[in-house]
Amino acid sequence: MTAGVEIDADRIAAAVTALPHVAGLHSGRFGEIATLLPGRRIPGVRARPDEITIGVTGRYPASAAEIGAAVRAAVGPVDRPVHVRIGDMAPPAAIVVTVEAPGTRSPLPLGGPFTARRNP
Repeated sequence: MTAGVEIDADRIAAAVTALPHVAGLHSGRFGEIATLLPGRRIPGVRARPDEITIGVTGRYPASAAEIGAAVRAAVGPVDRPVHVRIGDMAPPAAIVVTVEAPGTRSPLPLGGPFTARRNP
């Protein structure tokens, strides 16, 4: 990108939230990481003339370095530094399996204190 090109905050938000290392966007403790547009707000993306800040909730077990690298790659090449702030960490995405119980079918998450038996 060349200097002075408008940053598309919607595109950045969509690209970052699609990452497996990111559970969602995070606007910071006081909501300071955001882009204000006419009639709406995009939390977690702040583009200034001299920098871009992306706030995220990371997804465990990714490290801060992995999350930062993935977010910067998703933003793509830009004409200013990209800062990544990790505001929180979320547990791994749950794997849901349907287990047959007497007379019902119920989704149970795998992992943590839960165990599930697969039916043949």
